[in-house]
Amino acid sequence: MSQFTPAMETALAAETPLVVGLLKIELPDATIRLLDGSGQLVFDGETYTGRDPVFGSLAAVEAIEDGVGDEAPALNFTLLPASDATAAELAGADMQGSVVSLWLAAVDRATGAVIPDPLLLFAGELDQPTLTVDKGSRELEFECVSGFERLFDNEEGLRLADSWHQSVWPGELGLANVSGIIKTVYWGVEAPAGAIVYSGGGGYGGKSPYAPGGSDYLPRLDY
Repeated sequence: MSQFTPAMETALAAETPLVVGLLKIELPDATIRLLDGSGQLVFDGETYTGRDPVFGSLAAVEAIEDGVGDEAPALNFTLLPASDATAAELAGADMQGSVVSLWLAAVDRATGAVIPDPLLLFAGELDQPTLTVDKGSRELEFECVSGFERLFDNEEGLRLADSWHQSVWPGELGLANVSGIIKTVYWGVEAPAGAIVYSGGGGYGGKSPYAPGGSDYLPRLDY
């Protein structure tokens, strides 16, 4: 079964099909719509151009990598930012997570219109940018990950955090009002000086009634 619509199949079966890539990046305060060529095209009521006056043009799109095992599908593309300020803005941390969509489209040579229902090749989000500056050139390569990447988030370090617990169940204070804790569990940070930790052996000559099975783990104060 073909992944293309009948109209797309007909267009691609032509002797000299006109094929174009359409890239859409939905930033927090703007949307970039670029095509891998010159001129402009209208798709889904939005205009895609070969060069955006603010964000520059599309230099390259690498082959999409299929996810295998514990890896999600990935996409890399390179932009030629219009200015240093734009490059710095696009490389900012607040751009991470912006939605990225890439379509394979065919164009009717007679009318210049996009054939309906282009193939969506990739849907994901911006991950890591790499800025390369050379004499007379400025390139910004983006690494994008599929939405499936979030399925690999095991949320380590969040399960015992009151702030995380309340972000899921607002106002539920089950972790904020816990009492009778024998041993404090620190997530992602070193235990502060003076905290009670458990140490094997020692000169106390007895077993701790608080340790599992009454083992020889006695509380020791670190100062």
